[in-house]
Amino acid sequence: MSVDPMIYEAQFFGFTPQTCMLRVYTAFQDYLFEMMLVVEGVMLKKLDGIPGCKISPSKIRKCTEKFLLFMKEHFDKLFSKMEEVLLQLVLNIPKNVLLPEDKVQEQYPYSEEEFQALQDELQQLQQQCRAEAVLEQELLAELEEQKVVKAELEKILQCFDGLENICREHGAGNFKESFALLTQSSKKLQDVLKEVEEKSKKMNQHDQLM
Repeated sequence: MSVDPMIYEAQFFGFTPQTCMLRVYTAFQDYLFEMMLVVEGVMLKKLDGIPGCKISPSKIRKCTEKFLLFMKEHFDKLFSKMEEVLLQLVLNIPKNVLLPEDKVQEQYPYSEEEFQALQDELQQLQQQCRAEAVLEQELLAELEEQKVVKAELEKILQCFDGLENICREHGAGNFKESFALLTQSSKKLQDVLKEVEEKSKKMNQHDQLM
């Protein structure tokens, strides 16, 4: 069998010429085997009708196999010649023939350098698309986080509004002013607590020295 891939012929026919020849070879070979089985069956039937015939079926099988090997050797030689003729003259597209779907290459020819440049540009565009897709996913994730934070802030604002309404109902005045005053008082209380803790530590140290 030919080792030439014959890619252009495969594009035109829809199959490789070597595949076609292999199927033809297999079909002929199968037909040869079947024919020899039929011949063997006829010989057994004819010899079975001859009185006193001493030829056994096993001997006939050996003769059949020997004749089949002889036929196969000659068939392979003939098929090799037939394959060569078919691949060169029937299943071969001449080098000067251009398929209709490849006419565009004749109208817009390009060099290997130009093709490589297009390949490089395509690769860069693909990388940019992948980077933009990753960036889009990150932006979507950040947007989801912002939605969660916004929802939490709205809850806090609603809580402050509720506290301000409660303060107004109990005559506490402006909630913001009350909250600022409470913050200042808390800070003063923390300072006093810190001062008490420092004095307590000094007293403990003094007692330990005594």
